[in-house]
Amino acid sequence: MTTVSDLFDLTYGHSLELNRLTTSNDANAINFVSRTARHNGVSARVTPLPEVEPSPAGTITVALNGQGGAGTAFLQPAPYYTGFHVMVLTPKAEMSDLEKLWWVSCITANRFRFGFGRQANKSLPALVMPNKSKTPKWVTTTELDPFKGASDALSDNALSPLKPANWKAIRYDELFEIKKGQRLTKANMNIGDTPFIGAIDKNNGLRQFVSATPNHEGNTITVNYNGSVGEAFYQPSPFWASDDVNVLYPKFALNQHRALFLCALIRREQFRYNYARKWHLERMNETLIKLPTSEGLPDWDWMEDYIKSLPYSKSV
Repeated sequence: MTTVSDLFDLTYGHSLELNRLTTSNDANAINFVSRTARHNGVSARVTPLPEVEPSPAGTITVALNGQGGAGTAFLQPAPYYTGFHVMVLTPKAEMSDLEKLWWVSCITANRFRFGFGRQANKSLPALVMPNKSKTPKWVTTTELDPFKGASDALSDNALSPLKPANWKAIRYDELFEIKKGQRLTKANMNIGDTPFIGAIDKNNGLRQFVSATPNHEGNTITVNYNGSVGEAFYQPSPFWASDDVNVLYPKFALNQHRALFLCALIRREQFRYNYARKWHLERMNETLIKLPTSEGLPDWDWMEDYIKSLPYSKSV
C-alpha cells in the first residue's frame, strides 16, 4: 500500500491574503495559488514579495478545503505563492512531470472525500494511492506539450495591410455552385461516423456524428441560411448538411487557408439577415462579396499567404 506521505513531503503553503498583495501582469509577476478548482489553482498574478520565497516550480498544490476545491491537486509549472489552506507536496524521489501528473490525477480522484465539513489537512498524508506497479503506460509515453509552437505563424512573409476599399465585388455564383442541405429526421439520425452539419454557431457547425451517407463533399464551405444565419465554416471531409445550411462548392482551387479567409468575409454579412430575411439559395447566388484581386481576378495566392502570416496559422 502506498500513501501520499510515502511519495511526497507535505508542507503548508504561505497562507497569504490576496487582498493584501498587489496584482500584476508583469513578466516577473508570481502566480498566486488559492483553493480554486480552476485555472490550475491560480487565481491571480502578484508582485513579488522581497521577504517571501516562492514555492518552487515542479511541486504540487492541494486545496485542503473550500467549496468545490477541496482535495483538488495541481502541478505548478512556475514558482508561486499560496493562500490559506493550501498544501505543497514535494516529491521524495526524482519524478518526471508525467509521473507527477499521474499522482495529481490520483489525489484529485479522491476529492469526493473532502468538503467544507471535512478538511484534507489531517487525512491527506494517509490518503491511499495506487501501487506503483499499476502506473498506466501513458505516464511514460505521452507527449507533454502537444501544443508547442501552436501560436506560430506558418509563414513569416510580411504582407501589406488589408485595404477592403480597393477590393472588387464579385457575385457568389461566379465563385461557387451553391447547393442546399437536406433534412434528416430524428428517426433516421442514428449514431455513426458522418459529420452532421447544422445551423449552429460553434464547433465548426458540427452538431453530431450520424450513420447517414454523406450528402456533400469535403473541401467546401457551409453557410447557415437559417438558425445562426451567416455562420460559415470550412468542411474538410464529406458530411451531411441539414436543410438549414447551404453548401458552397468552389469554382476555383480551394484549400483550408483560402477558405478561412472567405469564411471571415462571409460572417461579416450576418447583420444583413435574420429569421425574417433568410439568406436562402437564390439570394445568396446574387450576393456580392468583396475580394482582393490581381488583374481583375481574385488573388487567391495573396489571400492564402495572408492567412499563413497570422498567429496560430501553423496549427491550421
